[in-house]
Amino acid sequence: MLCGIAAQGQVYLPSDRFATPGTRFLYQSMQRLVGAGVIFGHHDDMAYGVGWRGDKDRSDIKSVTGSYPALYGWDLAGIERGSTVDINGIPFEQQRRYVQDVYARGGINTFCWHLTNPVNKRSAWDTTKNAVVQLLPGGAFHEAYVARLDKAAAYLKTLNGPDGEPIPILFRPFHELTGNWFWWGRNRCNADEFKTLWRFTINYLRNTKGLHNLLIVYSVADVTSEAEFMERYPGDDYADVVAFDSYCRDPKKFAATFEKCISITQTVADAHHKLSAVAETGYNLVPAADWWTKTLLPIVSRYNLSYLMVWRNAGLEQYFAPYPGQVSADDFKLFFKADETMFQNRISGFWVYGKYISQQ
Repeated sequence: MLCGIAAQGQVYLPSDRFATPGTRFLYQSMQRLVGAGVIFGHHDDMAYGVGWRGDKDRSDIKSVTGSYPALYGWDLAGIERGSTVDINGIPFEQQRRYVQDVYARGGINTFCWHLTNPVNKRSAWDTTKNAVVQLLPGGAFHEAYVARLDKAAAYLKTLNGPDGEPIPILFRPFHELTGNWFWWGRNRCNADEFKTLWRFTINYLRNTKGLHNLLIVYSVADVTSEAEFMERYPGDDYADVVAFDSYCRDPKKFAATFEKCISITQTVADAHHKLSAVAETGYNLVPAADWWTKTLLPIVSRYNLSYLMVWRNAGLEQYFAPYPGQVSADDFKLFFKADETMFQNRISGFWVYGKYISQQ
């Protein structure tokens, strides 16, 4: 039985009142799925994995379970510098094809953006300059920031379906905003400055660049209170999903921290009529053979999360999903088969844009 938003008898529109028909339909479809199971995602899933890169129709998730994930994470980082490849070496031309393939099979695409520091052109992790205040209208680097938004918007406008329709994107800017490791972090600007930058960014992409296919994801790092979660929240007109990032670094503490974050996120989502999600999580190298069903599944099963995404499989030194033969692979198959999880095999055909057209 569906729970959460859908069970309350109300399905909410996106925060962008001019959202494209396909974007509205995706958002409403995701709401209807709440309570049917958590949508499972994987970053850069189709582009590379443990021991391979660029292979056609390949995915570590698919190799273990027989199905792709239902949600696919990508990164815009590099587009603002005019690079032909993203931060992880995926050519943007190829990334576009992956996004289109996902859309064609009824999957969901989400983008983060490890945006280089516009003040000194260093990485997103460079915090030597108080950049945010200088990017606001009237700031010394405002025009430089707008130029970066223009490049991102030009690329996003190329992400179209077979009939030229804009592919709906879950867009997650300034992620982990309550942390202190990015130039937009809480130790580099105050709450009002951050909210002003967020609102300007979304307004510019929507109203100036005409991108009405973006569902906006507000994603914090580990938080301990609702007040901390909401301190930098830009308002209901600028978010469609509320989420957090949290990784298993200390197995003894993870479950309590993770569940606390989910509880806070769910409370906020219910109060503001938004979807709730785990935007990033995982256990690097997944050394616990039963981590998926004994740690992760029991927690997410207690809440009405929309989706959960684990981070990328970069190689033997960094992977957050199992590959064939990995110690947790058998347990992951059980996780895949659980009623509380949804992979591509369970959502294909549920929301695809062609179904929306046929219902008009």
